[in-house]
Amino acid sequence: MRSVAFLSLAFLLIGCGSGPGSPAPPDESQLRYHTPPPWTRPEMKEQHRVTIPSCLVRDDGRTVASPDDWYRGRRPELVRHWTEVLGKLEPAPEDRKWFGDVTRATILEKEEKEGYTRIHLGLPIETDFVQDHLLLLPKDQGPGPFPAVIAWSSSTPDYAKPEEWWGSWLARRGFVVLTGWSFLRGYRDGTKHNTGAPDRVRERFGRWLPMAKMVHDTRREVEFLKSRPEVDATRIGFIGFSLGAKAAVYVGAFAPEITAIVSVDPHISLHGDTNWHEPWFLDWRRVYPDIHTDGYPIPELRGTVWSLLDVDPNRPGFERNHHEILALAAPRPFLLIGCSMHQRTAVHSDDQQSVGYFNRAKEVYTLLKIPDRLEFFGTDEGHRATSPRIDAAWQRFFVKWLQERPVRSDATH
Repeated sequence: MRSVAFLSLAFLLIGCGSGPGSPAPPDESQLRYHTPPPWTRPEMKEQHRVTIPSCLVRDDGRTVASPDDWYRGRRPELVRHWTEVLGKLEPAPEDRKWFGDVTRATILEKEEKEGYTRIHLGLPIETDFVQDHLLLLPKDQGPGPFPAVIAWSSSTPDYAKPEEWWGSWLARRGFVVLTGWSFLRGYRDGTKHNTGAPDRVRERFGRWLPMAKMVHDTRREVEFLKSRPEVDATRIGFIGFSLGAKAAVYVGAFAPEITAIVSVDPHISLHGDTNWHEPWFLDWRRVYPDIHTDGYPIPELRGTVWSLLDVDPNRPGFERNHHEILALAAPRPFLLIGCSMHQRTAVHSDDQQSVGYFNRAKEVYTLLKIPDRLEFFGTDEGHRATSPRIDAAWQRFFVKWLQERPVRSDATH
């Protein structure tokens, strides 16, 4: 019975195409917000009964009717809104002094492995912040250039763990791999996510939320990869688990150099039972002097990221939500992997209620006539980076979209 129920749910996640032979569009129950966490404010307690708004409605109420209308009209609106939420997408001109030549890597160790060469590097992400990475180069697999994948760890193992999870398989099959992790795992002055790393960013750069800083760090890693002769700079992917998966969601939206994205169990709902609200992610409780929402009806939340996400305070649920971020990845291929699809609601793991955000983003990919480029793969194995089923999904995805049918970066703008 459990497998039958799970297969039924998996069928729902195929997508929302239209036309002969396509699945029927999802009904309203498959377009609702996630159940909020127990600690939510009273205004959000009923959000799971409310439909997530469509990405295909412009700010003035007009419906997006064509791909051109999306790319020229609605997409720029969403980028503008999310830039306001995140503070900025890249450093201000006066702050570029902190970002030198990222290609001046320090080689710390080199080791020959079966099928690839493993190089331990220090990359100068900022002029005074050198971050550990592993560079895995295919060996005896032809001259290249090869597609590349940036692979980020989660909040517990270190930068080397992605070699075990994904990197060795990829490197032995013709992919360059750069493993890494978020700056939240170890930043300037030895700070981490809960010991001052977000504060160090804010003190130096102003309001630049950690999610946006992680995107910029990824683009710095891309800059390094582009300097390597082994890398085809038009075919670079990203994969991350948990913390790395949260980064992947925003990388898909705001790092155009990345052409195929895999996010393994990010808990896609912005206000489900996870921690997007924390200072090391979206920091939505802090009052910022540059957020001007004086008319927001809850006085203590004026000037906060919360007040920017909650566009319509008269209805439960954040209108600015991750269905929009997923949609901004289009036209690039994106694979969302949910690991708790046997549960209606799960902590820090994608569950049955994640489907609403996926389905809303799928509407954009369908409008663009590329529904196959947005995928949701679900398992019932709980929060984890790998398993035989998970591995088969991301392996197939990267082979398809970075080797067999690449959507190259020069085609994503």
